[in-house]
Amino acid sequence: MAQSARRRDAMGAVLLVGTQKGLFRLESDPARGHWELQGPLIAGYEILHAWLDPRQPKRGFAATSHTIWGVHIYRTDDAGRSWQSLTATPCHTGVRSDESLQRIWYLAPATADRPDTLFAGIDPAGVFRSDDAGRSWQSLSGLNEHPSRDTWEPARGGFSAHSIVQPERCPQRLYAAISAGGAYRSDDGGRHWHPINSGVRASNLPQEQVASGHNIHRLLVHPANPDRLYRQCYSGVYRSDDGGEHWTEISSGLPSDFGYAITSPAGEPDTVYVLPIDSNHLRTTPDGRLRVYRSRDAGASWQALTHGLPQRHVYTTVLREAMTVDDHVQTGVYFGTASGHLFASPDAGDSWRCLAAFLPRILCVSAHRADHDDHS
Repeated sequence: MAQSARRRDAMGAVLLVGTQKGLFRLESDPARGHWELQGPLIAGYEILHAWLDPRQPKRGFAATSHTIWGVHIYRTDDAGRSWQSLTATPCHTGVRSDESLQRIWYLAPATADRPDTLFAGIDPAGVFRSDDAGRSWQSLSGLNEHPSRDTWEPARGGFSAHSIVQPERCPQRLYAAISAGGAYRSDDGGRHWHPINSGVRASNLPQEQVASGHNIHRLLVHPANPDRLYRQCYSGVYRSDDGGEHWTEISSGLPSDFGYAITSPAGEPDTVYVLPIDSNHLRTTPDGRLRVYRSRDAGASWQALTHGLPQRHVYTTVLREAMTVDDHVQTGVYFGTASGHLFASPDAGDSWRCLAAFLPRILCVSAHRADHDDHS
């Protein structure tokens, strides 16, 4: 094992778990066998997305919403132990100024050479950029005013922009997803965009083969290869090997083609995890069983991972940002349910344990390194 990998595994892990009633922080020992829970932080707020910044690991951001106090972005400078609200929020202006901000669904870092640049995806659907760590925001009008915008419409969960990625290995490229509108790509830093949905069924529309209007639940751009993409949609799981220009459906072997969560380890572009959901009115785990599915061959085949997970009378949902992986040599996989249960696997999904139960509805989970030598 290389020295950097040994040091990474000696750090343990930190999980940020966003719920409908606040944020919870869990930190493990290096073996990821013992976890301590802190929270609720930002108590009473919905935490739609929260993470620690890979460019400045003590810094992090959270997208929050409150029925009375409104929509805010919070920042931490101590690795998630305490949080402070920022003043500014991204919102439409000009011709769309009457479309008031409903939610901030997604926050994303830019590349390492732009340490204070962030991206945000909001409802009503729009993508925004900040170059001062969230103190001010500007619209990416090339996407927000795209000629295909009239094909977009609210999905059941809202009218959101999400899954924003600026690949480290291809910094002029940006990806984003619209629910419901589909996946889009820019090759010039966000000035111009085009839809990337060829080969994806749009079962939410009268015509299944259309350029835009798709109900995409999550878009995943693999960090090791900016041309390898996965997407979980209203109607299927798909893979692209050419930056989204063409898609191959990889739903065969899964109990449902519907779901929200999809994730992949940073060093393994052919490994992908999904958690299927029945696409009926219940929208719960198929057959009342809680199963994570793993593919080691980019979706050509799937294996159900069940050891340690309940397999009878489980009727819950795992949402878009509620499943993730860490970057340990032996991949840790984590997910949280709408019933408030947080599960973890330290061995790439082969076995599972419940880390916390009876939390509020879990909306997002992110995994990060823990440095046990630095608790300042």
